[in-house]
Amino acid sequence: MVRRIASQVHQQVSRLMRGNFIKEKPVWYQAVLEYPPLPLPPKAPPSRTQYDQQVKPTQTIRPKPYDPKPLPIVYLEDKIRRQFFRDHPFEAFRPTTLVEGAGIEEPNPLQGEIWTRLSQRGKNPTPEDVISFTRNLYEYHAKPLSEAYATAVAQFRALRSEHHITTRFAVLEAEFFNATFSRGEIEDAFEKEKRSLATFERREEFDEGAIAARKRWKAIVEKTEGVQDWSMGEEYVKLWKQGIRPSYAPRLTKPIETAQTLEEEADLMNIRHTMVNKA
Repeated sequence: MVRRIASQVHQQVSRLMRGNFIKEKPVWYQAVLEYPPLPLPPKAPPSRTQYDQQVKPTQTIRPKPYDPKPLPIVYLEDKIRRQFFRDHPFEAFRPTTLVEGAGIEEPNPLQGEIWTRLSQRGKNPTPEDVISFTRNLYEYHAKPLSEAYATAVAQFRALRSEHHITTRFAVLEAEFFNATFSRGEIEDAFEKEKRSLATFERREEFDEGAIAARKRWKAIVEKTEGVQDWSMGEEYVKLWKQGIRPSYAPRLTKPIETAQTLEEEADLMNIRHTMVNKA
């Protein structure tokens, strides 16, 4: 008999009795029909994942396209610096040093709430001082950025004007007392450049001599008298038909000189013949 659920056993027995598979009623059959078993509680369906659920066309989830560009990095100092050089373009032409020291410069201790005026860091401020002072007013003194920028620029212009007037009068006073000023770094650089340019011509001569001395092989050219015109090979063909072989390097084709010949050539004053005659 196939295994059934307990609440369906009497139903299965009824079907078997109608099919004459069971001849007599079981003892419990009538009692079960009068008091049927309680049905089983409904089972909660398992939860389905988002992958199994069908997504409507209007709710299609598309992955966000990958953008290789990095996100913009914006600092408050960059915004202030851009506005400052837009209002003061000639400050970019003011000379400044770009030499780096052995270590990173320590930050100025004058920061925060105690920094209330730009002149506290010096009488000749730089554009970077103005930018730092604007940020300091905005962060520590609760001023709007536009008001902080206007305050910093006004103090910067006042200090620059004071510095320019003071420098101008100092120069006039020095000229009145016949003071002499030493050459600056720019004049010294020009003098060094002139001395360097003067050595270029001598260097070229030395270089040409060194190149000539380094040559291991030199062409041997025998100069002949008269003007030699190119005969387009006719002279060479004429000599070739006559059986004459031209010699372009007679030094290489001459026979090897013997020791006796060399001694005779070395006796330039004819001393040997003179001694033989005396004997």
